[in-house]
Amino acid sequence: MGSRLLLFLVISSASNLLHADQTDDRLDDLFTVLQETENFRTIAVTERQIWAIWLQHANADVAQLMLVGTQRMNTQRYAEAMVVFNRLTESFPGYAEGWNKRATLHYVLGNLDASINDIEKTLDLEPRHFGALSGLGMVFIQRKELSKAKRAFEDLIEVHPNSPNAKQTLELVDEQLRFSVI
Repeated sequence: MGSRLLLFLVISSASNLLHADQTDDRLDDLFTVLQETENFRTIAVTERQIWAIWLQHANADVAQLMLVGTQRMNTQRYAEAMVVFNRLTESFPGYAEGWNKRATLHYVLGNLDASINDIEKTLDLEPRHFGALSGLGMVFIQRKELSKAKRAFEDLIEVHPNSPNAKQTLELVDEQLRFSVI
């Protein structure tokens, strides 16, 4: 992939971020880039652009709730973060990233069933959400449901074939599955 295409992706993504989310038309082109490139720099830039689009929403309240909820989660004020993410998912149920953030918080708190439920909602809204697919795989690893973890990472690789961590994690899961059969 040439540097001109990379520059185009950076400029085009920056221009319309204020009214974006998982329904943004630019995501199709960005996911095509993830399918076609093996260049780690291009992959990293493209992933950041996708995350930026997913985080955006036309309603300013959403951005504020995401900021507050994420800050609370990052400073281990988990109960406060849960209140914020509950409000976000209740008020904006069509916003995939709200569900994904709450799924992450549930995972951190060890609420694995709740995390899976929120990941499934995220994936209903954005089936290509590589963060949610990775999270789902990690939940299944923690639950020692390795066949399900394998499937989650295979789904992730289908969406993002050059994901730096997905292939390694899938190999580890495959190895654990082989040893569990012996």
